[in-house]
Amino acid sequence: MKKVFLIIIILIVAAFTLYSIFSKKPDNTDKGKAAPLSISKNSDSFNSAFGKILEDYYLIRDALVEWDTVKANKSAIALQKSADSINVKELKADSTAVTMAGSYISSISSEAKGLLGETSIEQKRKALNMLTSELYDLIRIVRYDGSVVYHAKCPMAFGDSAEGYWLSNNPKIVNPYLGKLHPTYKNKMLGCGEIVDSLDFSKK
Repeated sequence: MKKVFLIIIILIVAAFTLYSIFSKKPDNTDKGKAAPLSISKNSDSFNSAFGKILEDYYLIRDALVEWDTVKANKSAIALQKSADSINVKELKADSTAVTMAGSYISSISSEAKGLLGETSIEQKRKALNMLTSELYDLIRIVRYDGSVVYHAKCPMAFGDSAEGYWLSNNPKIVNPYLGKLHPTYKNKMLGCGEIVDSLDFSKK
């Protein structure tokens, strides 16, 4: 009789154990879920318009690398048009940032027009330096997150001790102040300079 009772107890324990195992619901909380894609803090239309400003700026920079004032002028016209057509009201920021952005964009338009009016390549490069300063500050205000922008410095952009800055979409140094056709250095100083900052707001 004791053996029968013991067997019954064992069967009950085994049944309870099996029930506990198979009735447990799988824990699916967050397991196997893909991480959410990063979403731009600014609208697609704003990033597209801002990207066009950068594109036109890069074309001016590249033209000066080649010592090509005709292409620099053409790109300055395009930059002025891009700056004038951007809608700062699409910027996802507080009113102070929107107002500041509008002021910088207006300055960039004026600097592009000023570059177009300069007759010498030296003066156009000085205008590029001013454009760079305005655009660098603007990128930080609007927190443009469409691409990484590198801030580079040439220690001898205007003589042996006067520095100048430019922006780039990659970290390779291609100096627009000394360029490929410098009367003294030719293209030997094309790689002169250093990256002093990189703006990547997609990670912030």
